[in-house]
Amino acid sequence: MAGEIQISVVGNLTADPELRYTQNGLAVVNFTIASTPKVFDKQTNAMKDGDPVFMRASAWREFAEHIAGSLTKGSRVIASGALKQRQYETKEGEKRSSMELQIEAIGPDLRYATAAVTRAQFGNRAPTSSGAGNDEPWAPTAPTNAPATGGDVWNSPGNFSDETPF
Repeated sequence: MAGEIQISVVGNLTADPELRYTQNGLAVVNFTIASTPKVFDKQTNAMKDGDPVFMRASAWREFAEHIAGSLTKGSRVIASGALKQRQYETKEGEKRSSMELQIEAIGPDLRYATAAVTRAQFGNRAPTSSGAGNDEPWAPTAPTNAPATGGDVWNSPGNFSDETPF
């Protein structure tokens, strides 16, 4: 959205993501990412850990369930999203604020891990522009401008060819 502060954070999860559900049944996940910069120490002439930054993060709906099912404590991640400031009042009546990252994209840092990616099935329905599913099971189909025959990009509707498209 316009006007939001977009940031990316690279770090490790400090605990397993906490998945909860609202009274309306919406999934929400909360977790903390610890990011520790490396700084040069002139006295030892070597790199050392700087002061860590702990960023609270959250995500909603199916995305929250994907995060909770994929990431665990210690996972090194690359996360990006909108930085949000939350206002709240303590039990003693003091007004406080905190910063939180509303996650828009997150994944493992493949410098330190490997990952097997499985495409999520949203109720076995194809996503549509309105976000609602349709009555047919989801399967890739050829674009309307795809060649009807031949081995250009598509061998047949719903199947990809190994040939390069250019």
